[in-house]
Amino acid sequence: MDISIIGTGHVGLVTGACFADLGNRVMMVDDDRRKIALLKRGGMPFYEPGLEELVRRGVAQRRIRFAASIKDAVDHSLIIFICVGTPARPNGEADLSAVERVCHAIAKSLRAYRLLVEKSTVPVETGEWITRTCQLTIRRGVPFDVASNPEFLREGQAVQDFLHPDRIVLGVESTRAKSLLLELYKPIKSPVIVTDVKSAELIKHASNSFLAVKLSFINTVARLCEQVGADVVKVAEGMGLDRRIGRAFLDAGVGYGGSCFPKDVAAFIRIAEKLGGDFQLLKAAARVNDEQRRHFVTRVRETLWNLNHKTIGVLGLAFKPDTDDLREAPSIDIVRMFQEEGAQVRAFDPKAMAHADGVFPGVAFCKDVYETARGADCLVLLTEWNEFKELDFARLKKLMRHPTVIDGRNVYDPGALRRLGFRYVGTGRGHAPH
Repeated sequence: MDISIIGTGHVGLVTGACFADLGNRVMMVDDDRRKIALLKRGGMPFYEPGLEELVRRGVAQRRIRFAASIKDAVDHSLIIFICVGTPARPNGEADLSAVERVCHAIAKSLRAYRLLVEKSTVPVETGEWITRTCQLTIRRGVPFDVASNPEFLREGQAVQDFLHPDRIVLGVESTRAKSLLLELYKPIKSPVIVTDVKSAELIKHASNSFLAVKLSFINTVARLCEQVGADVVKVAEGMGLDRRIGRAFLDAGVGYGGSCFPKDVAAFIRIAEKLGGDFQLLKAAARVNDEQRRHFVTRVRETLWNLNHKTIGVLGLAFKPDTDDLREAPSIDIVRMFQEEGAQVRAFDPKAMAHADGVFPGVAFCKDVYETARGADCLVLLTEWNEFKELDFARLKKLMRHPTVIDGRNVYDPGALRRLGFRYVGTGRGHAPH
C-alpha cells in the first residue's frame, strides 16, 4: 500500500519505518529540510532502539523515501498520516496550528480520494476541525475521509510497541476508511478497536492521563512509607498482584516527564474546562508530580545536611532509559534546584548528553559513571539505564568523598549497598534520612 507520513518526529519516523518494514511503500515528509537531508544521508535525528536499522533497511529496499513537499505526499499516497507536533500552549491547551497548516496544504493538493489519519495526539473534536478545514479548501467534488489512529508508543520501546501493540484503535466515519485501515494493519496481530473518531481521540488522552494518575498515586504512597518506615516497593508488589490494579506504572520515583504525560494531562484538563467540567483528579496528579521533584531535592538536602558547596553526581538525564529525550525530564528541575542551593553538579547519561549543553548550564558532563563519582558527596540516580544497574560499587566508594547513594528510581538493593559501607536512601523505602 502507498502511504505518506507528515512529520518525522518520534511518532512519525517510527510509524513510517515500521509500515515500510511490513511491506508498504512509504513517503516521509517534513518541512525541516535539514532533518530531511540528515535522513537522506543515513543519519538519525534522535535515538530510539532498533529504529536506525529499520530506516536503513527500508531505504535500501526502496520502501522509504524522504521529501519536503506535502504535494508529493498527496500525489504518492492513498493514506496520509498526520504526525506533526501538538505542543502545549501556556494555558495547557494543545497547539494545533501545525495540524491546521498541514491540512490546508493537503487539501490544496487533493485531486482524488485520500484518507487523512490523525496520528498526533489531539483533543477530542479535532477530526471535525480537520474535516471543516479541508472542506473550505478542497476542490468541489473531491472525496476524502478523516480518521483517528492514536499512537501508544513508549519512547525507548517504540518499535516493539508499534509491531506488537496492546491494541490498535481506529476511529472512522465511513466503511471505506475502516476497510483501508484494517487492511493496512492486517499484518499486526493484536486486538483492534473500531469506533468513531471522537471516541478514538478520547481513548488516547484518557489512557495517558490514567497512567499519570497511577504514577502520582504511588508517589504519594511513597511519601507515607517514608514517614512510617514502610517499603513502597513491597507495597506496590502487594497492590500489583491484584488483577484489577496491575503492577505496571506503580514504580515510585522522581515523577513522570517526557513529551506525552505532562502535555496530555494538561490538555485533558483544558478539554474538560472548555466543555464546562473541572478535572480535579488530573489537577491533583499534576500537582503531585511537580511536588515529587521538590520532595526528592529535600531528601537529598536532608541526607547531606545542606547542599551549599556540595558536589552531586547525577546518573541519568533523559526522562526515561533507552531514549535521548530531555523534554520535561525531571532531571531539569532537580539539577536546577541543586544549583540554586549552591551545589556543584556532575552528570553522565549514555545518550542524552549530546543534547544537554543548553539545557543544563553549569553542569560538568562526564565520560562515565566513575568520572561522575570522583570527589562527589553523593550519587543520585534519576534515570534507570541498564548500565547503571550493575556498577562496581567498591570502586565507586574509593572515588567518592562520601559513599552516599540516593536512588530516585529504587534500582538498587538497600541491604547490599549498606553492607558495602554506603549510606543508601531510596524513594519511599523507610524513614526519611536524618
